[in-house]
Amino acid sequence: QQEVRKVSESIKYNHPLRKCVDTILKKCPTEYQERMGRNMDDYEDFDERQNSYPSEKSLVKLHKQVIYSVQRHRRTQVQWQILLEQAFYLEDVAKNETSATRQFVHTFRSQEPENKIIQYFYTPTVEWYWECLLRPWFYRVLAVVLATFSVIVVWSECTFFSTKPVLSLFAVFIQLAEKTYNYIYIEMACFLTIFFLSICVYSTVFRIRVFNYYYLASHHQTDAYSLLFSGMLFCRLTPPLCLNFLGLTHMDATISHRNTQPTAYTSIMGSMRVLTFIADGFYIYYPMLVVILCIATYFSLGTRCLNLLGFQQFMGDSEMTSDLVDEGKELIKREKRKRQRQEEGENRRREWKERYGNRDDSTRNRVVHTDQKESSFSETNINRPLSKYTRSNGRTERDRIELLQDAEPLDFNADLINDDPLELDSGR
Repeated sequence: QQEVRKVSESIKYNHPLRKCVDTILKKCPTEYQERMGRNMDDYEDFDERQNSYPSEKSLVKLHKQVIYSVQRHRRTQVQWQILLEQAFYLEDVAKNETSATRQFVHTFRSQEPENKIIQYFYTPTVEWYWECLLRPWFYRVLAVVLATFSVIVVWSECTFFSTKPVLSLFAVFIQLAEKTYNYIYIEMACFLTIFFLSICVYSTVFRIRVFNYYYLASHHQTDAYSLLFSGMLFCRLTPPLCLNFLGLTHMDATISHRNTQPTAYTSIMGSMRVLTFIADGFYIYYPMLVVILCIATYFSLGTRCLNLLGFQQFMGDSEMTSDLVDEGKELIKREKRKRQRQEEGENRRREWKERYGNRDDSTRNRVVHTDQKESSFSETNINRPLSKYTRSNGRTERDRIELLQDAEPLDFNADLINDDPLELDSGR
């Protein structure tokens, strides 16, 4: 902001680079643009001999920095609002778990308009049963199912190269379906396998951060560079994922060592038999490293190593984490008080409008009706001939004008103000 302010104040309206400065100001928030407009004096001329003006390259660099800063500011605001909503939601769930009425009560009303159909079926009672009773058990069951799938994947990754006996569980399921020619079962097994593998692989891309610069942000807050970087990762991960799936299910001839009909993937992309040392060594033993990755993830070895190197990470038993937790609690309390004050102000305005809105409308109508009556009465008086026993409005106005003309204005003097009024009266 200081750089933009300095450039805007130095380059006046009649400078050739003023158009570039206006383009930079358009990318700034509206409040900042209004503030800059109030503080800028366009009546001053520029003098090239006295002031040093930035070059066009420096303005291009400043334009790029402004775009990135504004986008990062908006992204941070959106993420902060999402975190606040999540924190308030968790507080509401913790409070409603001990509710005797079994109706879910929200601390703050939702800012987005709710669908009437969902609001009709998703009543506060249904919401309480789902949020406080059913949802925790649903997550527990889902965690058990996903943990089972993860164990099957790790086991199959470590044993898929064994063909006699077949140790990969995915290959066992597929071969059992081949014997009975149950194509529906084969399709469902392949779909569930590739679906779970895709979730495990692609969810990492959504969470990865490269120097906190390339990462995917929710609610359409990702910049173009992060989208290109993530798209590149998706394109690079898809072929190895498909090849790994064919290896787990023994559909690749390189693994099964059977003269079977090649799949559509191998017929287009080729086979690993081209490079013998990769097909017989690296391709078989490299997937076993997933066991080391699982152990490191379970014991948070990466986070602990970063803490030892000086990069502060969130740990459950560190002093920095406790300080961050306390600071987060204070921020949530402050935002909660702020929202409560806003809602109380809106409720007071709504009650005032409901209580005095109709009265104000009736008073306004009564005033308008009275004005209409007075105007009609004055028109009738003007058009009516003057009576002998009535005083006309014109005579009254003439008397007032004459009295005002006869009254002479008093001359106030500073010396007379401090004098005693009794002496003024005696002198007069």
